[in-house]
Amino acid sequence: MGETARILIVDDDENIRKVLTTILEDEGYIVESVGTAKKAIAKTGKKFYNLALIDVRLPDMEGIELLTRMKATTPKMRKIIITGYPTLQNAVEAVNRGADAYIIKPFDMKKALRTIREELTKQQEEKRYSQQKVAEFIETRVKELEVEKKLTHKSKP
Repeated sequence: MGETARILIVDDDENIRKVLTTILEDEGYIVESVGTAKKAIAKTGKKFYNLALIDVRLPDMEGIELLTRMKATTPKMRKIIITGYPTLQNAVEAVNRGADAYIIKPFDMKKALRTIREELTKQQEEKRYSQQKVAEFIETRVKELEVEKKLTHKSKP
């Protein structure tokens, strides 16, 4: 990745936040963490994060609900649900609500870091694709305008 990715950790367990922050900072990421959904919404309303790690169980809101709320503040952010209470229902609902991945506690840090890297790579690919589509649109529109200009000049006496 070109620029350093910004990661937001949303977990009510302070020890998990500290451990994840340390590991992710050691990997070169810019990391911030919060303990509640309300604080996460406030942060994502003010700053851009490339990725959020969101606990399923938070004191003020379910992590699944937070997925939907965060999509409104940062639609391009990759969102990974983390849980110590994995169920098929949770996994399906998380994906249906916009989770990009699902990580189970206790963490296998190698797998977790690989998942984070994969999601950040996907985000970069989507960004490049979007930029390419915008460039193609502009090129096409410029050609259309040139044709319209020629037609307008020909129709004038």
